[in-house]
Amino acid sequence: MAKPEMFVTEGAGQKLFDALHMSQTLKVGNRVETSGQGGWDDYLNIPASIEDEIAQAFRNVEKVLAPAGASWKDVVHVNSYHVGGFPPEVNATISRLYRHYMPDRAPIWTQTGVEALGLPTMRIEIRVTAIID
Repeated sequence: MAKPEMFVTEGAGQKLFDALHMSQTLKVGNRVETSGQGGWDDYLNIPASIEDEIAQAFRNVEKVLAPAGASWKDVVHVNSYHVGGFPPEVNATISRLYRHYMPDRAPIWTQTGVEALGLPTMRIEIRVTAIID
């Protein structure tokens, strides 16, 4: 059986590890799981625009997959958590980013509406499962 490996990235990842004692990525064999990634920068600031927040969350997922040897092209399952419902610009932005990051694969996707997320200004959080081919 493969030994679990945990990863923490610089910037926001290290800040969250220090504050909450959490890792961002788990790899077991060729399977990679991420913790939820918000649209934060390295200082945990959230953009004003929901579209920019979503785009940053996608970049953060990409960033936390990399140390485990994975990328968006390996993603098979996405969970997204939303504060404020599912306005059309949210689904349009996510779908556009799926096509950009995963042009050859449409992942399974579960959207969940929530009352709040880990930071008071967060409106979206994305976690993924990847299988490295």
